[in-house]
Amino acid sequence: MFSTKTRYVLVMAVLAMVLIPLAASWFAYPSTHLPPGFGVFPPQFVEQPPGFNLTVFIVLALLEAAFAVFLIFPQWFGFKPVAPSPAPNPLAFPWWFWAGGVATLFFWWLLWTRTTPFGDLVYYAFTPMWWGFIFVLDGLTFRYSNGYSLFASRPKTFLISAIVSIGGWYFFEYFDYFALGNWYYPNTDIPGLSHTTIVWIFIFAYTTVWPAVFEWYTLLNAFPKIAGRYSQGPALALPAKPMLSLSFVLFAAVPFWPYPLFWAMWIAPLIGIAGILMMRCIWTPFTDLANGNWSPVLLMALSSLFNGFFWEVWNYGSAHPALPVTNPNYWVYDIPYVNVIHIHAEMPLLGFAGYLPFGVLVWVVFIWAGKVFGFNTSILNNGHKH
Repeated sequence: MFSTKTRYVLVMAVLAMVLIPLAASWFAYPSTHLPPGFGVFPPQFVEQPPGFNLTVFIVLALLEAAFAVFLIFPQWFGFKPVAPSPAPNPLAFPWWFWAGGVATLFFWWLLWTRTTPFGDLVYYAFTPMWWGFIFVLDGLTFRYSNGYSLFASRPKTFLISAIVSIGGWYFFEYFDYFALGNWYYPNTDIPGLSHTTIVWIFIFAYTTVWPAVFEWYTLLNAFPKIAGRYSQGPALALPAKPMLSLSFVLFAAVPFWPYPLFWAMWIAPLIGIAGILMMRCIWTPFTDLANGNWSPVLLMALSSLFNGFFWEVWNYGSAHPALPVTNPNYWVYDIPYVNVIHIHAEMPLLGFAGYLPFGVLVWVVFIWAGKVFGFNTSILNNGHKH
């Protein structure tokens, strides 16, 4: 258990992250003291961001290509090959895999066809589709992890992750107000659905984010070759205090330069929360980098990226063609400079890289919440928090 002082420090650090951009906005917007669109929920379109910039596009494309090479050929960067432990024999799929599959397929069909034989159920298809998919992932993990999965083995953690997901995603949405809407939700004005109903639809949708990312992570770790792929790399000890300080600087700067710093909304919360956890000697995915184990941070980043593919494809199909409007959770992006090349997704091609730090943010937020509220944050079956 952690002391009251540690909890106080953790809470104050996150409170500072919330208040710093708010205080900066007082000066960045002299007439209103708040960014346009602030507090409107669900977030709506604010203003047109700067258009395509070839220089920014090329720089980001090169950085992302370099990172892809790093992931595909880790041995080029000093990683040693690891002999994987024998994989357990696959078990039969559990019942919730089949139930989740049926729910996923039915609500996916409903979300995309937008048929109304089931009345207003079409407006609520997003969340049950995703919970069905979460149980599919959990069932796959159960099959390939010798009977271990979050739902089967850590049901309390499974439930808590859904609760943390509500606050965690809104924490992330909050910072998007200061970036002037990297994403927004244009289909929330649906006749017959009150604003209160829309808010509840979003709250329930928010429960799916953290569990989905964690399910991917446990599934990837079910395969020893993948789990150990990045475990013997170069040691890298990240400095906790500079991470927290840089986070505060970025939070203060974004209200003044929201478009040049659009990327900071994916980075600042992550390095800030990870920094304060590390300063209090609490394990984070970055901790093991000092011992050359990159698996926790990279596999969680990839978990979010893989899940992001389904987020984007299912989202796109729910609103193309545009009519009828039936998915209030549908979102679009207004990312400055690089909002081009959309492949069956509202997310621009280069924007998918944002899912990498987001996955690690999901984890550090969960760890932070566990230390503040006193619950176990372990998600794997190896006796470690990670």
